[in-house]
Amino acid sequence: MDFEEDFQVFDRDLSDSLLAEYLKAEAVAVDTETMGLLPMRDRLCLVQLSCPGYLTVIRIPKGQTEAPNLKQLMEASNVTKVFHFARFDVAQLRQNLGIDVAPIFCTKIASKLARTYTQRHGLKDVVQELERVELDKTAQSSDWGNAANLSEEQLRYAANDVRYLLSVRQKLIAMLKREERYSLAEQCFQCLPTVVELDLLQYKDIFEH
Repeated sequence: MDFEEDFQVFDRDLSDSLLAEYLKAEAVAVDTETMGLLPMRDRLCLVQLSCPGYLTVIRIPKGQTEAPNLKQLMEASNVTKVFHFARFDVAQLRQNLGIDVAPIFCTKIASKLARTYTQRHGLKDVVQELERVELDKTAQSSDWGNAANLSEEQLRYAANDVRYLLSVRQKLIAMLKREERYSLAEQCFQCLPTVVELDLLQYKDIFEH
């Protein structure tokens, strides 16, 4: 383990002590960095986590197929896992590390249900409006494959992708409840594991005519 600014960097998995701290949280923000957008082809390289008091980046080397402590956290029924576009990250975690994430909150789905006055639902747009913070996305499209030698810019980018998610979640929940769409959002989140399974089996448009 080493330290980069205000976040911790681990190799392969969480430590037992940090797992214990994350398991105390009501919700944990989660993101991944990968070699591309196809889980069946493009491997997982990083997993980022955040909850009050903790911000963590886990480097996943090529060939790794399990992370027991991360799996325990991601499958813990008492901790909500908060993603932006959960469909992608949950598929990556299942395909690469055999993790079945639950329960799930997706800020992208929540944004689409609550922020119907805009078509801009990317993480940068949502954080900019709700948190008044402009995320630097210059490292988004970069080589994450050499996990042991990532630049400080890449690690900062990865950490920032989870830094604001929990606050964004709370603001979106307030909007969803105000507009009487929170129950609908919860039903969408509960469907995500099934959608992910269909994605991994490469089914397309099964609800179309």
